[in-house]
Amino acid sequence: MRAEAERTVVANRRARHDYHLEETYEAGIQLVGSEVKSLREGRASLQDAYAKVRGGEVWLVNMHIAPYPQAGPFNHDPLRPRRLLLHKAEIRRLVGKVKERGYTLVPLRVYFRRGLAKVELALARGKKQYDKREDLARREAERQVARALAGRRRPARVG
Repeated sequence: MRAEAERTVVANRRARHDYHLEETYEAGIQLVGSEVKSLREGRASLQDAYAKVRGGEVWLVNMHIAPYPQAGPFNHDPLRPRRLLLHKAEIRRLVGKVKERGYTLVPLRVYFRRGLAKVELALARGKKQYDKREDLARREAERQVARALAGRRRPARVG
């Protein structure tokens, strides 16, 4: 059996910096033709995007997909809300956690799997400023340790 080919179109690299990520979900995205073609060219941004539950459905808001030049007058609105395709049980679970515990739904990346556009959503809680500073300090300390260990070469033992 062949491995599933995944091609990441756009990733939200700031999400891991700004949020504590709890759980991740995979959802399909309901798109129009010009959006799919533009996505395949990699012309999208998750800069200020988030997902919200409205009327028993999950919507991806503020994701920018650039207009497709060849679509002419039949182009899409770049910032329109897009419906995410999830199972009802997943939506119910998300509704409960978002309402009760103050979580946010953050898109981590958009990718194609077997020709279908998917979005990876994370149930996330916002980080405070001091959390971000702690993460940066920890990462820098790990880098320094790795540099020190890499620079330390042991002479070969004889005998």
